[in-house]
Amino acid sequence: MPSSSTDYRKTLRNALDRLFLDPSAHALLAPNTTWDLAWPLAQANGPEAVIDQFVKPLREAFEHLHRRDLLFIGGTNRLFEQGQWCAAVTHYVGNFTKPLWGLEPCNRLVFLRVGELYRIENDQIVEAKIIFDLPDLMHQCGRLPLSEIGTALTWPAPATQDGLCPSGSYEGDSFDVVQRMMDNLHVYDPKTMGSAGQTGPDGVWADDMMWYGPSSIGSNFRWEGFVQDHRRPFLHAFPDRKGGNHYCRFSDQNYAAMSGWPSMTMTFKGDYLGQKANEQVMTLRVMDFYRIANGKLAENWVSLDLGDFFAQLGRDLIAESNAMGA
Repeated sequence: MPSSSTDYRKTLRNALDRLFLDPSAHALLAPNTTWDLAWPLAQANGPEAVIDQFVKPLREAFEHLHRRDLLFIGGTNRLFEQGQWCAAVTHYVGNFTKPLWGLEPCNRLVFLRVGELYRIENDQIVEAKIIFDLPDLMHQCGRLPLSEIGTALTWPAPATQDGLCPSGSYEGDSFDVVQRMMDNLHVYDPKTMGSAGQTGPDGVWADDMMWYGPSSIGSNFRWEGFVQDHRRPFLHAFPDRKGGNHYCRFSDQNYAAMSGWPSMTMTFKGDYLGQKANEQVMTLRVMDFYRIANGKLAENWVSLDLGDFFAQLGRDLIAESNAMGA
């Protein structure tokens, strides 16, 4: 799939639609494909494992399962041996009528939001990373065992409605804007929670930025809302957090994506999402998807594997959610 063509994104997107409708349509999976999947799953190796551990349970749990993509982009990885990647922000949609990986159903329509990254070779997926927001599914079922901070909402598509295999003649590399943000974000003022180069005329974030976070953390508007609902609580809990360990960074027109598995290492020093701090060293899997407008970050969709995070603390969010409905 040549990087100069946009066809590979549309080809993959159509193939993923078919895979979810019919698990036998898995020609897009390379024989050696490896999928890293969010908690409570792990790594699936080979097409049969991907189908059995991931696709079939979704098809069995969700009646009339289908995808509703918000964002689907592709590009050449800036890291390591380069490589061609696609990224998607999507929802798996259907009536949740049977258990999913042990989570009891609510027997109504649900939108399970998901962040996906795929490495492509010879028209097939050779590597995938998937973070699905199970806590948000619990929230939709009325059984979220975590406290909430920001606004809970179904993630919207980009405000410009052009995130599905975008086209145009964008000049430059959108990831350069993301890189400038990351270069300064790790140093912050503990009183204001500010970092150099983030806001203002020379900052990388737009004044009307939108930040869409996972369940419990929620979504927020403008830098002040981001600090109030996410940055301040997170830095209070994890003041020594270190980011990086990325396996993928790329851009496509005015969009960009990056992720690490895990992305962060930190010490749990302050209470967070209702959980008491215990000085434990933690890791966190993160995916970030961005829309850039006028050289600034306008929208940011953020997937976190909170199930894995709390599993490190000895908590089983699925069992806790099920107990709430008992």
